[in-house]
Amino acid sequence: MESVSACSKLNKTLRQHYLNLPQGGKCQVTYIWIDGSGEGLRNKTRTLDEEPKSIADIPEWNFDGSSTDQSKGSDSDMYLVPVQMFRDPFILDPNKLVLCEVLKYNREPAETNRRISCNKVMEATKEHCVWFGMEQEYCLLSMDRYPYRWPKGGFPRPQGPYYCAVGADCVYGRDIVECHYKACLYAGIKICGTNAEVMPGQWEFQVGPCEGIDVADHLWVARFILHRVCEDFGLLATMDPKPIEGNWNGSGCHTNVSTKQMREEGGLKYIEQAIEKLSHRHQEHISVYDPRGGEDNKRRLTGLHETANIKDFSHGVANRGASIRIPRQVGQDGRGYFEDRRPAANCDPYSVAEAIVRTCLLEGEDELETEY
Repeated sequence: MESVSACSKLNKTLRQHYLNLPQGGKCQVTYIWIDGSGEGLRNKTRTLDEEPKSIADIPEWNFDGSSTDQSKGSDSDMYLVPVQMFRDPFILDPNKLVLCEVLKYNREPAETNRRISCNKVMEATKEHCVWFGMEQEYCLLSMDRYPYRWPKGGFPRPQGPYYCAVGADCVYGRDIVECHYKACLYAGIKICGTNAEVMPGQWEFQVGPCEGIDVADHLWVARFILHRVCEDFGLLATMDPKPIEGNWNGSGCHTNVSTKQMREEGGLKYIEQAIEKLSHRHQEHISVYDPRGGEDNKRRLTGLHETANIKDFSHGVANRGASIRIPRQVGQDGRGYFEDRRPAANCDPYSVAEAIVRTCLLEGEDELETEY
């Protein structure tokens, strides 16, 4: 099997000729949604008569849920409800990318539509002005699903020289990373940084700070853009929490959390109170921090490779081997944020954000209590 896909070798100059053609005032809108796996993204495009000015200008649509593992063929229509609009970095203005919620035939949320529940929690706690930052790790793969530029049937040098590295012998796939970064900025994603990670061919980008539901909306669309950029280059991006077994780092989605009280003078007290609450619901959080109830994270959260053991809850200042890390600067300033290092790279950010806010801010409020 070739290292890159055959489609990536098509004539891109010829393609650009068609992309440069005028659209006659019409607008292409690409609808994006989460499929029945809870991890995969799907999309399809329609024409609007003019450029939408807001999400209210984009109509609901539908799709065949039996082909995305979201319904049976005998009653397969699912609703797409637009919730966030972004500029399209692939076919450019005036065209749009639109993130959608999925509803079933009876307009109840689809099983993998966790946005509605998350948004309810965010609305109930909006006076706390909860800020999130999510650190999305991923690994670049060749078409044979082996890490890009790793020796076939072998391994590169051990970990050490790759984190935040420079140089062709240490950095694999920077073109994709830089194109993804620029595409996210063009789209309006709140991307705030990127870096090469510990395992060769592994990278990270950060989304935030975002208030409430926005962090998950922006992260999902940033993931979509990453997959599309990789498609153009003929590679794959995987969010598998442990893409290579053995003495190699896994991939997480470290989640930074801060409330208004935590950011103010003396906020460390509120950070410590939140960590105490989290310590009592460790297993509940583990069950929603990957799409398979913690089974994916078992391969990553071993107590090695900058992780805590999945069975234990721990916290500490500047400790990357803890479940919850308090950054050293936060400890010195006495205010700021904490980092939950448990979420897997393939987590649903809606589930992660909702679980954290429920535990830290809504504990004991029965009207919003549901099982994770």
